[in-house]
Amino acid sequence: MDQLRPMTLVMMTYFYLQSLDLLTTIAFLLVGVDEGNPVVRLAMQRASSPLAGLLTIKLVAVGLGVYCWVAGRRQLVLRVNYAYGMLIIWNLMCLVLALLQMA
Repeated sequence: MDQLRPMTLVMMTYFYLQSLDLLTTIAFLLVGVDEGNPVVRLAMQRASSPLAGLLTIKLVAVGLGVYCWVAGRRQLVLRVNYAYGMLIIWNLMCLVLALLQMA
């Protein structure tokens, strides 16, 4: 049970960060900021709507996270969480700057 608990927290954090990335990307789109990731941008262009493309990418990301969890790649998920944490901070800074330019 003790080994499951840290992994559960890591996965909960992973899902939380994926949700925050989704929300900040939607906020970007609403204020006119372009998506910086070329893979996500392509998915958004090719899908029936930008939101559908974005949701598809997020579902793939969640699937990869679950796969890593099941495969026992705990350190990888933890590192991805750190990277997404930094990405969320970057997203929020860019969003604030975009909103300041609009004001």
